[in-house]
Amino acid sequence: MEKPWYRRMFSSAPAQPNSSGAHARATEGDAAAQFYLGLHYSSSEGAAQDLPEALRWYRLAADQNHHLAQFNLGVMLEKGQGTEKDGTAGRMWIRRAAEAGDAGAQFNCGNSCYREMMTTRENNVPALRIEAYMWFELAAVQGYRSSESSRDRVSVMMTHAEVAEANTRVARFVVPAAA
Repeated sequence: MEKPWYRRMFSSAPAQPNSSGAHARATEGDAAAQFYLGLHYSSSEGAAQDLPEALRWYRLAADQNHHLAQFNLGVMLEKGQGTEKDGTAGRMWIRRAAEAGDAGAQFNCGNSCYREMMTTRENNVPALRIEAYMWFELAAVQGYRSSESSRDRVSVMMTHAEVAEANTRVARFVVPAAA
């Protein structure tokens, strides 16, 4: 069986987090090192995988506005990996990462809006279409895979005014400056 993409992508990472001093830097508060440890513990195989420990390190980095850690933390919370499922907290962290400019989180937000719009019978469907389009477009601008086709799938259900509003929101979108 082929390894998942994230295991292939990060397979060259050191096997032991201490080997690069990452653990010491993470303990001192370095968000990049904390993210690295979260990635190490979440993507390791077998007994080396420790999802609660990954969650802990992702949370520490996420609290320091590390957007990849925010996205990974959100996904873990939504899926209940290393903790109980908490969809509300998971979506909040993913949204923070999306607002910080993370293309994967933006694509995830677009998919969430799309799924909700396809299952709701409420009057907020136009708002969901606009929001889904916006997130997909923001991810597409960064070259995120499948974003353009997802945006196009939503746009065929939209009015001209909804597309114009979504494009206005895209144009106004500003990634906050790093702290």
